[in-house]
Amino acid sequence: SSGINAEYGGNSTLYHLGKMDVKAVLLEKDQLTAGTTWHSAGLVWSLRPNDTDSSVIAHTLDLVKSGGEIERLTGMHCGFNNNGGLFVANNKERFDEYRRLKTFGKYLNVDTYVLGPSETKDLYPLMNVDDIYATLYSPADGCLDPSTYVSALSRAAIMMGGQISTETEVMDIETEEVNGMKRVTGVLTNKGLIKTDKVVNCTGAWAPYLSEMAGVDCPLVPFRHAYVVTENIPGIENMPNVRDHDLSVYLRLQGNGLSIGGYEPHPDLLPDGVAKDFAFGLYELDWDTFAFNIEHCMKRVPVIEETGLKSTVCGPESFTPDHKPLLGETLDCRGFYQGCGFNSSGIMLAGGCGRELANMVVEGTTSIDMFGYDVNRYHPDCNKNKAWILERSHEAYVKNYAMVFIHDENLAMRDMRTDPLHETLLSKGCVYQQRQGFERPGYFATHKNAVNEKMKYDWYGSYGNEVHTDYPYRDRLDEEYTFGYPPHFDIIGAESDACRERAALFNMSYFGKFFLTGPDAQAAVDYLCCSNINKGIGGTVYTNMLNKNGGSETDLTVSHIEPCPETGHDRFYIAAGGGSSNRDKYHILSVIDNMSFDCSLVDHSADYGMLSLQGPKSRQILESICDTDLSNEAFPFSSHQLTTIAGHEVRLMRLTFVGELGWELHVPSHALVDVYNTVMAAGQPHGIVDSGYRAIDALSSEKGYKHWHEDVRPDTTPLEAGMAWLVNAKLKTGVDFLGRDALLAQKKSGIKKRLVCLKVKSPVPLVTLEAISRDDSVVGWVCRTAYGYSVGCNVAWGYVEHPEKITLDWVRSGKYQVECMGEVYDAEVSLAAPFDPKNLRVKGIYEESATA
Repeated sequence: SSGINAEYGGNSTLYHLGKMDVKAVLLEKDQLTAGTTWHSAGLVWSLRPNDTDSSVIAHTLDLVKSGGEIERLTGMHCGFNNNGGLFVANNKERFDEYRRLKTFGKYLNVDTYVLGPSETKDLYPLMNVDDIYATLYSPADGCLDPSTYVSALSRAAIMMGGQISTETEVMDIETEEVNGMKRVTGVLTNKGLIKTDKVVNCTGAWAPYLSEMAGVDCPLVPFRHAYVVTENIPGIENMPNVRDHDLSVYLRLQGNGLSIGGYEPHPDLLPDGVAKDFAFGLYELDWDTFAFNIEHCMKRVPVIEETGLKSTVCGPESFTPDHKPLLGETLDCRGFYQGCGFNSSGIMLAGGCGRELANMVVEGTTSIDMFGYDVNRYHPDCNKNKAWILERSHEAYVKNYAMVFIHDENLAMRDMRTDPLHETLLSKGCVYQQRQGFERPGYFATHKNAVNEKMKYDWYGSYGNEVHTDYPYRDRLDEEYTFGYPPHFDIIGAESDACRERAALFNMSYFGKFFLTGPDAQAAVDYLCCSNINKGIGGTVYTNMLNKNGGSETDLTVSHIEPCPETGHDRFYIAAGGGSSNRDKYHILSVIDNMSFDCSLVDHSADYGMLSLQGPKSRQILESICDTDLSNEAFPFSSHQLTTIAGHEVRLMRLTFVGELGWELHVPSHALVDVYNTVMAAGQPHGIVDSGYRAIDALSSEKGYKHWHEDVRPDTTPLEAGMAWLVNAKLKTGVDFLGRDALLAQKKSGIKKRLVCLKVKSPVPLVTLEAISRDDSVVGWVCRTAYGYSVGCNVAWGYVEHPEKITLDWVRSGKYQVECMGEVYDAEVSLAAPFDPKNLRVKGIYEESATA
C-alpha cells in the first residue's frame, strides 16, 4: 500500500497507481484543491524545448481533453478550454527559437502556424502588433480550471480503486534502518497509523515539512507568485492564451476577461517556507513587484490599461534550482518519493508526472527519460546548501522566459565545488561549465586577455544589489547565446585539431569515482552491468547499467583493481560522468539493496582527480615521465596499471572518449597539480594543449561515442542505440543481468527505433530538436549534435522510428533531410561514425587514412 499526499500531482499519481492495480490512499490535510491548486492559472502549452516536457504534457492532454481518458471513464468534463496558444516574438532571434519549437512539433504531431503581424492582428484584434516580429500559433493549447480538473481526476482515481482521506494531517513518517538503509514503514496521521513501505510526497510548497519527517533533502524554495484578473473585456471572447517571452508575461483567457501575470526580475522569495496551516490563504499583492507584469501586459494588450481589475491572486508556489520538478526516491530514505517542485507548471505537468511517479513506485523505472526531473540529478552538497538553492532558484525564476540555448550556463552560486586545478586553468583562460555544482572546463578562451573568473551572484540587480558592469565570464556566456556559430567556434576547433594531430590534456576531475567491494562484489557487477566484467584484475570495461526494460540507466567504466587490503575481497573502481554521478550512485546502491548483495559502494569522488591525455603523441609524452611499458603488448586498450608520476602513485587507464590513442590518469587530489604540471611540461615539445568539454563534444560526436542522457537514455536500449556490441557477448552466456530478458525479447521481435548518424554538409549550425525526414515523412528528431572539425561538417545523431520494425536496409535506403528552424537540408545517414570507422587510431595506428 502507498501513502500519498496532495492535489493534482497526488490525484494523478493515485489514478495511475490504480491503473497498475496498486492499493493506495491520498491524504489531504484540508480539502481537495487546498494549497496551491485552487489558485493555479492552469495554462497548458504543448511545445517545450525538450522531449521530456513535451511527452509529459502530451499525456496530460490525453487525459483532460474533451472526450479524453478521464471523461471517457467518469463522464465528467475536466475543465479544459482548448482556446489555443500564441507565442509572441519581438525579434528575429526569439522567432528562431519558436521556429525551432515548430520544427520539433512536426515530430510530436503538434500543428503550429507562423503568423506575421497583420495575421496576428486578425487572430487577436486587441493585441498591439506594432513592435512584434512574428507569432507562433498553437491550436492544441489551452487552460484547465483547477477545481474541475481535480474533481474529475479524483473521481477517476476512486473508480480505479484509490481512496481519498481529507482532513487528515500527517504527523510523522515512520522509518526503520535495515541493512544500513533507512526505509519507510508507515505514515502517522491524526486519524491513526497507516502501515506502508511507500510514500509519495506531492505537497508542493509544503514538501519540505514532509521531507524533514523522513530525513530527506528537498531542494525547493517557495515564492509569492501572482496574477490579476481583469473585468470583462469586450472582444476578448475565445482569444488564445498569450505568452510574450521577451516581455516575460502571459495573458490567459478568463471568462470574458484576462488573467495576467509573468516572471518579474525581483520576485518575493519565502526563504523560510510557507506556514503549515496556509491552506486556502493568499498574500497581499505587492504592487511594486507586480507593476513589471502589469506594464508589460498593457504594452501587449493596451485595452488592459482602461479595464478594471476584478481580483488579485498572490499565493505560494514552489520553485527549484533549475526550474524542473523533483521526482523520485533518494538514498536518504527508501520508499519515500518526491513529487513536488512544479515551478507553477503543476497542472500542465501533473498528468504525465503522475504516470511516471507510479512507474517509479511499481516498476522502479520510468517509461520515458525523466533525468531532467529526477531528484537525484542534484549532488547532496547542493541539496544541503541553502544559498545554492535560493540563488539558483531565483535565477531559474528570472530566466524562465529567457531563450533556451543549448550551452546556457548559470551565474548563480558558481565555484561551489572545484578541484585543485581550478585556479591554474582559470589563469590559462578556462571558461568553465557547471554540472551538479562542480566546475569543469568548457573551453580555453585564448583569444581574450581577461581571466574568466566567476563573480558573486548579483541577483540581476534585485534586492538592492548592483549589476556587475565589468564581468568577462558573463561576456563569454553572452557570446554563446546565439543559434549561429559563436565567436569561439575556431577556438574549440583548434583544441579539437590539436587532439587529433598532437596531444590534448582534459581535466575530467568532476567525474564520480566509487569503490565497490565485498564478498558479493563480483556478483553485483555481473548483475548490474550489461557487459562481461570478467577480465580479471587489470581489466577495465566500458559498460551500461540497464533497467528491467533494457533501457540505459548509466554509462560508466568498471575496473577490476587490487583486492581490498583489509579483507581480501574483490574491489572494483567505477568512474562515472560527473553530470549524472549522483544518480548513478543511487542506481547502483538501490539495485544492490534490492538484490541483497553483500557489498558496499564508497564514494571517493572528492579524493581523486582525473586527467585524460589524448592524441598521437600521448604515448611519447607519458613514456618520458613514467617507467611503465606503454606498448600495445604490455598495455593494451581497456586495461589499467599503477605507475608513478612526479613522485605520486597514479592509476593509468588506456581509454578514450575522443577516438585517439590515450590514457586516463586517476590521481589523488592532493597530487593533481603536480601531475598536471609534469604532463604539460613533458608535452610542450609535442605541442600539447589544454582542452575542455566543448572539444570533447565535437570529437566524440564525429567518432560516434555516446553521451548518456543524449544518445542513450533510460528509454533506449543498447540495441536501439547501435551498441549491440556492449551486450552480445554476455547474452550468449548464462550470466543473468538486469535488463537481460528485455533485450532477449527485443532481439527476437526487432527494434522500432534506431540511433543513426546524420552528416549535414550545409553550413547552418544545428542545435538539436531538428526534425528528421525520410522520403519526406518525419521519422525522428536530432537528440545530439556538434560540428565535426575533423570531417568538416555538422554531425548529428538522432533516433529514426518505424511503426513495425526497423531493418538496416530500411535505414540505408531512404533519402534523409533535417529541418532546422523551418529550413530543410539534405543529410547523409549512416550507422557508423564518420571519423575513423575502422577504429585504428585508438590502437595507435596512424599510417592509414582514418576519415571516411
